[in-house]
Amino acid sequence: MITTHYGIREVAFYISALLTVVNLVILSLLSYFTTTVDLELSNLILIGILIFAIAFVILYFFLEQYISKRIKVIYKVINSTKLGGNPNLSDKDFYKSNSLDEVNTQVATWAKDTAEELETIKSLENYRKTYLGNISHELKTPLFSIQGYILTLLEGGMYDKKVLKKYLKKAANNAERLNNIINDLDYITSLESDGIPMKMQAFNIKDLIDSVIDDLTLQANARQINFKYKTRDLLDHMVYADSNAISQVLSNLIVNSIKYGKDEGTTSVGLYDMDTTILIEISDNGIGIEEKHHKHLFDRFFRVDKSRNRDIAGSGLGLSIVKHILEAHNQSISVRSTIDVGSTFGFTLSKASGID
Repeated sequence: MITTHYGIREVAFYISALLTVVNLVILSLLSYFTTTVDLELSNLILIGILIFAIAFVILYFFLEQYISKRIKVIYKVINSTKLGGNPNLSDKDFYKSNSLDEVNTQVATWAKDTAEELETIKSLENYRKTYLGNISHELKTPLFSIQGYILTLLEGGMYDKKVLKKYLKKAANNAERLNNIINDLDYITSLESDGIPMKMQAFNIKDLIDSVIDDLTLQANARQINFKYKTRDLLDHMVYADSNAISQVLSNLIVNSIKYGKDEGTTSVGLYDMDTTILIEISDNGIGIEEKHHKHLFDRFFRVDKSRNRDIAGSGLGLSIVKHILEAHNQSISVRSTIDVGSTFGFTLSKASGID
């Protein structure tokens, strides 16, 4: 649908024309049906021109002085506020504005932008509340556990060597978990503030994957999970990235595939040449993730099923760290997953120019 916006002149012109036509019709009828008014065509034309001119001047003056200027003042205040300025209402230039068409367009744009900003603020506020609730819960869980073990020992458990050793070990494990959460939070904060520069270098991505898999073999063997490569053509792909940071990305993704994969399952790794980048995919054939949760997977402390996943070790920040590391490389990560079928996490890295 095409919408037409009229300015002050157009509005004054059309209303004046309408008034002129109405008056001429009335005068013509009076001239035709009565003897008191007898007007010739030339006189009617002159009267029409006079009526139109007077109506146009009055209407234009009225619309400009009492409507247009006030609308423009509102627009100027809105525009100055939007730009972070302080409007000076005493400045004569302040009242000089473009046509009402432009005012209408810009105010409509401002209203749309403001609505989007408010929606973003609401979303960020909801995220802040959820984040604070999650971090509070994550920190309280190990703290309460440590407190419980220590109180038990103080109440007499320390005199039983077996209980003493068992509870001190449990307290130490929870203290380590608490320390991991704090370190991971500090690491993410540093990444967000560009506090950790990436040490970019060329390296063989398959060699790095083999090294990470070797480090996680014992953890995989505990659940009888096998590793395999999906790609048949295993070229020695050279990438340009921070090898230590990407090692952490791979470790987090492969550890998750072990945690949430099924016993005696498989963790698969795929390497794909994408012209200027290398696509790396980590897949499992585990429990899978509902699609409604995909957009929140990389939020801090997000867990698909908190009651089911609470006992699985980890800070709850692994995927968030992965996302931040890849963003620091100007890359992104994606996920495909189907319930009871498995999940695939994929990310790209830039190829080392002239070395692949």
